[in-house]
Amino acid sequence: MTPVGIIVRLIDFYQILIIVYVVMSWIRPRGLLFDIYRTLGTIVEPWIGIFRRIIPSMGMIDISPIVAMIALSLIASALVRFLR
Repeated sequence: MTPVGIIVRLIDFYQILIIVYVVMSWIRPRGLLFDIYRTLGTIVEPWIGIFRRIIPSMGMIDISPIVAMIALSLIASALVRFLR
């Protein structure tokens, strides 16, 4: 696998972590699940937080994870286009 392919796979994995984090935020994790949720938060919140500061609040709906994942997809596409 090429270095670009590895980076794209890492971006894909990071997007999966964001999805798991968002789904876990809809439930009230307890015990071990709470520890996993908190760990995922330390991993994905720095990236999502960038978009939370930019995007205004829409009441109870937080679209910053969606925008963060779109940005990751655009970054992955740009890497594939420019580095291959």
